[in-house]
Amino acid sequence: QVQLVESGGGLVQPGGSLRLSCAASGSIFSIDAMGWYRQAPGKKRELVATIVSGGSADCADSVKGRFTISRDNAENTVYLQMDRLKPEDTAVYYCYTHIVETTGWGSDYWGQGTQVTVSS
Repeated sequence: QVQLVESGGGLVQPGGSLRLSCAASGSIFSIDAMGWYRQAPGKKRELVATIVSGGSADCADSVKGRFTISRDNAENTVYLQMDRLKPEDTAVYYCYTHIVETTGWGSDYWGQGTQVTVSS
């Protein structure tokens, strides 16, 4: 069994910053890709940023230059540093990982979601 626990969401004014964290725990052998998705009301879930175990990362065009994804492989944790936030960044943010468990099976896992609201 694997669990993902997200933290760090909240209410922030436009131009402000937030840092999201997502920690994976359980019967983990290795973690390949980790990333963040978001879903705004009435919209489809969209990819925000991804990072692979070697550190190569990519972000959606809408957040490039403002958001930074990073990971701590020793702690099985992925972070999303969000700067210069805009009202259109308001959404529920979901952590995503692909984990190979100690059984040898690989599966996708999602966090519970954390609300980010950008408003004055």
